[in-house]
Amino acid sequence: QVQLVESGGGLVQAGGSLRLSCAASGRIFSRYGMGWFRQAPGKEREFVAAISWSGGSTYYADSVKGRFTISRDNAKNTVFLQMNSLKPEDTAVYYCAAHTMNGVVRIITLYDYWGQGTQVTVSS
Repeated sequence: QVQLVESGGGLVQAGGSLRLSCAASGRIFSRYGMGWFRQAPGKEREFVAAISWSGGSTYYADSVKGRFTISRDNAKNTVFLQMNSLKPEDTAVYYCAAHTMNGVVRIITLYDYWGQGTQVTVSS
């Protein structure tokens, strides 16, 4: 079992930056691939970014490529999402999630554990 807790969300103006964190507890964090997803009001939850066990592989949704960076610190059991050049359409609840497969995974149903989410609001 892995418990995930997100933090770092908030209100920011368009063009600004935020850094989300996801702290994990429970089983060995370095054995889990991690991902970030988001869900805007009235929309389905969508993939944002993923990172492999070691951090050596990453994958991004086209909508955030070049603006967002996913990283992890296995010594601190934490995964991060650095979000730059934020746009109003990035407004959503952001969730981190964990899976036990090798590599990077963008399919939502393959994730086993989820955090409670953190709200990100980008004003125009």
